[in-house]
Amino acid sequence: MEVLIFNKDVNASRYAAKMFAKLIRKKPAAVLGLATGSTPCLLYAELRQQHEEEGLDFSRITSFNLDEYVGLDGDHPQSYRYFMQQALFDHINVHPGKVHLPDGKSDDIPANCVDYEKNISAAGGIDLQVLGLGSDGHIGFNEPSSSLASRTRIKTLTRETREDNARFFDSADEVPQHCITMGIGTIMEARQIVLLAFGERKATAVKQVVEGPISAMWPATILQMHPSVVVLLDDAAAASLDQKDYYREVADNKPDWQRI
Repeated sequence: MEVLIFNKDVNASRYAAKMFAKLIRKKPAAVLGLATGSTPCLLYAELRQQHEEEGLDFSRITSFNLDEYVGLDGDHPQSYRYFMQQALFDHINVHPGKVHLPDGKSDDIPANCVDYEKNISAAGGIDLQVLGLGSDGHIGFNEPSSSLASRTRIKTLTRETREDNARFFDSADEVPQHCITMGIGTIMEARQIVLLAFGERKATAVKQVVEGPISAMWPATILQMHPSVVVLLDDAAAASLDQKDYYREVADNKPDWQRI
């Protein structure tokens, strides 16, 4: 697990965008795992800018999103399909047929989840997965106590998650109680993972994920077992780390071939 600490979230997001751009230029038909919520917004803004100003080509990529609310149509302003269109897809040259999100309006959610797993496999697996981090340590919508071997499935959201997401709705009561999410086992099969966490509200979770024991009560701690994870933090999110000075020293002394 590589931990990189930046003075601002925009600088961390810019680094993440460079990781994506490097992959796409090396492998134009890369498979990207994407996330929603406020955390990756700056990353998507950077990718839009790279497409517009540097010609970063998304025409051959395939994408799979982590999750979607159950019961919301793709054109609902708070659906994750709508979010992705507004934040990224409408602004780059991605092929619409290669964009995948779980279907929150499916008549057969279990079958939809099985098909989602099959589609990821058929695409060759995810090359680079971006994750946000919940204040309770969840990734995707894998809430505390989720199986660390779980696959794509329906989940019931915790009260804390619904309250965290209420800012995107008119009230907390409007936040759906259920979602479809990639499982932790699915996420762990990505070849590389980049985890973004910003702000003091994430500091406790970051401490657990980077330096705590692996536990289903802090689902993102399983990332310690992945062979290629980059954790990108701002100063506030890194504040509780015991080894933050060491992480900075490691980053400052990386050999040139490891730099982006």
